[in-house]
Amino acid sequence: MSAVPSELKRLHLLVEGHVQGVGFRFTTVQVASQFSVAGFVRNLPNGDVEIVAEGTETDIHDFWTALRRSRVYRYVTREHVSWSPGRGDIREFSISY
Repeated sequence: MSAVPSELKRLHLLVEGHVQGVGFRFTTVQVASQFSVAGFVRNLPNGDVEIVAEGTETDIHDFWTALRRSRVYRYVTREHVSWSPGRGDIREFSISY
């Protein structure tokens, strides 16, 4: 990522639905690789999936739009979204365990 920290935004997204065991994390990483975003995706014990993405607001929106268009997003029944300033402490997008 090349943005200076003051330009960075952080998206915190929790998705509910049948989102584990369908390739959701793998697809999220694939989609993220097409954009200048860093962050992680991980399964939560309650069956939800957590996504944290950091980059410019435009890059994050483009990533989120592409993810919503992916085949696995049909399993999402609800989204919980929050935004915060970016920290610049993440260098890549990966699956977190």
